[in-house]
Amino acid sequence: MGDIASNGSTMVTAKTGRFRRRLAMGVIGLVLLLIGGVVGVGVLLTRGGGDDPTEAVAVPDAELPDLGDAAPVLASLGSDAPAPDPGVLSSRLTPLLATAGLGTGVSAEVVDVATGDVLLDLDAEDPAVPASTTKLLTAAAALVTLDPADTLTTTVVAGSTPGEVVLVGGGDPTLSRTAPSQTYPGAPTVADLATQVVAALPAGTPVTRIVVDNSLFSGALTAPGWGAGDAPSTYAAPVTATAVDGARVSPGSLARSGQPGIDAGSALADALGAPGAAVVLGEAPPGAETLATVESAPIARLVEQALSMSDNMLAEALLRQVAIARDRPATFEGGAQAVIESLSEAGIDMTGVVLSDGSGLSQADRIPAGVLTAVVAGAADGSLPGASALLSGLPVAGYDGTLFDRGDAGAAPGTVRAKTGTLLGVHALAGTVVTSDGRLLAFAVVADGSGNEAAAENALDDVAAALAGCGCR
Repeated sequence: MGDIASNGSTMVTAKTGRFRRRLAMGVIGLVLLLIGGVVGVGVLLTRGGGDDPTEAVAVPDAELPDLGDAAPVLASLGSDAPAPDPGVLSSRLTPLLATAGLGTGVSAEVVDVATGDVLLDLDAEDPAVPASTTKLLTAAAALVTLDPADTLTTTVVAGSTPGEVVLVGGGDPTLSRTAPSQTYPGAPTVADLATQVVAALPAGTPVTRIVVDNSLFSGALTAPGWGAGDAPSTYAAPVTATAVDGARVSPGSLARSGQPGIDAGSALADALGAPGAAVVLGEAPPGAETLATVESAPIARLVEQALSMSDNMLAEALLRQVAIARDRPATFEGGAQAVIESLSEAGIDMTGVVLSDGSGLSQADRIPAGVLTAVVAGAADGSLPGASALLSGLPVAGYDGTLFDRGDAGAAPGTVRAKTGTLLGVHALAGTVVTSDGRLLAFAVVADGSGNEAAAENALDDVAAALAGCGCR
């Protein structure tokens, strides 16, 4: 189960931008006048009036000060940052990992990303119920198997009879009823599809029937290990190739739908101005004429959204895209097999991994803590090619995603970046941390015998804080 964080954006009008540019130019001019000590210092001043606000007046003998080279805004980690001593680090973390809040069955690993050295190993090879940290494996497999710049296509084609159109799902659950989407920045819209359909149909043709084609995905709609109340719920829905707004019952809501495909067809009917049109499940006729297409945000962006918001529906969609790319059935089983295969081929030791889904909602999933750190470290050191979006998608403690309301370890923003995991009796945290000496570490803690959620989360945060504050030398 994952928390959902909304992202906002701020728009600045062109008028405000011009005002600010004029103000900035005026300030620069004043500073230069003071430096020169005379009115005759040469500057370029933007005229306040006239038809062309960018027209400038040249002043003779203008001289600008030498400002020197600009320093980088974001400096990389120093290569000479001292590594923690494994003995010291272990002595500080072991008591925290033994706290009552984490219960029994705790496993953990800490790895120095630069060297690959294991700094702490607490039963890191033991398979454990991973909860939503499973999404790290799904995300990594998607990034190494698919082109991170690729998109998912949703199509509308002509039906078999006049007035019938077919909405063909491409496995993109971010398709939005609103423009823009209230949940997924950069998502395609049903309105765009409708506009194209109207333009492609003969003028005045009424749409009376919408068929929804979910045939890209096959098999069961819920995974082994999902509870009876998991789909639909506030965090999951039956997994279908066609959905809108992450299978939510309405844009921006928490509740998910029990019929995502029908909801998508109804949304298209509304956008076409045909709310009374019949909406049914079916398949597109062979060779049907394409009437409209829209594209999702790139795979890399979908991965970031799935991790940051712990979005189960996006994770399951990515699982099936990995399966399709590897010529496996687009099912829970086929996707799980494809993820294990792709990461094994990428150099990750997948011993002990058992997957029933791509989101971690299943109680049947098993992943050793050492596999989680291997995936995170591989994304961080570049040994997993193209997997950088895994790191940029990790929630930042005290700032965004599922860690927005959890402490930032008393350090600078961005020090702790990690994927959360929460199921009944299971709490996990896996990601990266920068120590007080500037050393980058990968870590994973999985407690699949824990009880109280607040106590478990506080205990996990204490571990992350200890790592962030650790010189440990």
